Amino acid sequence: MLKEQRIIPAISNHQELRAFLQTDLNYGILMNFQLAQLAELVLEMKKNHKKVLIHSELIKGLTSDEYGAIYLIQTLKVDGIISSKPKVIEVCKKRGVIGILRFFLKDSISLTQSLEVAIKAKPDYLEVLPALCTDIIPEIKSRISCDIMMGGLIRSKEQIRHCLLSGAIAVTTSNVALWG
Repeated sequence: MLKEQRIIPAISNHQELRAFLQTDLNYGILMNFQLAQLAELVLEMKKNHKKVLIHSELIKGLTSDEYGAIYLIQTLKVDGIISSKPKVIEVCKKRGVIGILRFFLKDSISLTQSLEVAIKAKPDYLEVLPALCTDIIPEIKSRISCDIMMGGLIRSKEQIRHCLLSGAIAVTTSNVALWG
């Protein structure tokens, strides 16, 4: 399960995918690819016994709505989807794949609004950005009962450690040097 992996690579190009396939990590996030590339990439990951998460809003050519989610789940057989859209999380829940609700905190209003959405959507996990706002984790956990991942602006192993010690179950990062 996702809880057992502390670092979740965010993969944006073929070189990063090759690096990820060499790791012992199970889950990886595909993002910034073109829709036309996804089938081949998902197949490559599955062939290497990896679990595929797709950041649906960061795939060029994919509509990041419930219909795009159905395509990813039914056709590509992904293991989970990351999205800021509650309808996408709802589709994930109905179809039995991991639904990760992502939100970016820029102020207390965005926190309040994001928590309201999360409470209604009931995602499997929350991905909170930026990862530097770890002091907000206890407040989030007091309002919603799902595990929290942190992401964005991760530059060191010390930051990862701090996120985990603050209550996050994992950290998402595109920094290949931190995947090991």
